[in-house]
Amino acid sequence: MGDNNRPIPREITRAGDHDIRILWKSGHESLYPARYLRLKCPCAGCVDEWTGRKVLRPQEISEDVAPSSLELVGRYGLRIRWTDGHSDGIYTFGLLRDLCPCCLG
Repeated sequence: MGDNNRPIPREITRAGDHDIRILWKSGHESLYPARYLRLKCPCAGCVDEWTGRKVLRPQEISEDVAPSSLELVGRYGLRIRWTDGHSDGIYTFGLLRDLCPCCLG
């Protein structure tokens, strides 16, 4: 499997105090509201590993949650450390591309 079908970010930056911006190698730009991404955390504490059912309760996540740091994980993903102390989820580049708000709906 080559890199041609895999989404690859060219640039990952903060957008203001809360949001995350990714410019993809394809030229597409994604702007993710912080709380939206926090609610999509794929870690075992937020999503049941066996059923895939979300266990994270949206009412527990502050409206003003923000990334405190962004860290690349290998060549496949991004770890976001959130201001609410959470940092367990690894957002693969494929997941991030699938979660692009402009492509949903």
